[in-house]
Amino acid sequence: MHELDDDVLECFLQNQLQLFPEKVAETLEEAEDFLEECMAVVVNSVKEVLEYFEEEGIDTEGITGDEILEADEVFDIGDGRYLIVEG
Repeated sequence: MHELDDDVLECFLQNQLQLFPEKVAETLEEAEDFLEECMAVVVNSVKEVLEYFEEEGIDTEGITGDEILEADEVFDIGDGRYLIVEG
């Protein structure tokens, strides 16, 4: 797992409502605490996103990379990395 750096935390703060009905964090520190508590992971590619879901036992057969990125749990950090948060 990669570090939860400021880019990751900012991405989560700005986009958390795609996964949760209301904000769960207001500051970078709260975001970091929340993401650590729910065992969020940062991966380096769409391929690693698919691998993560497969390891979690989620059937990804026939799902394209673009489709998996539309999952509410997947946040595009914008630098090629993706944050995956279990809701």
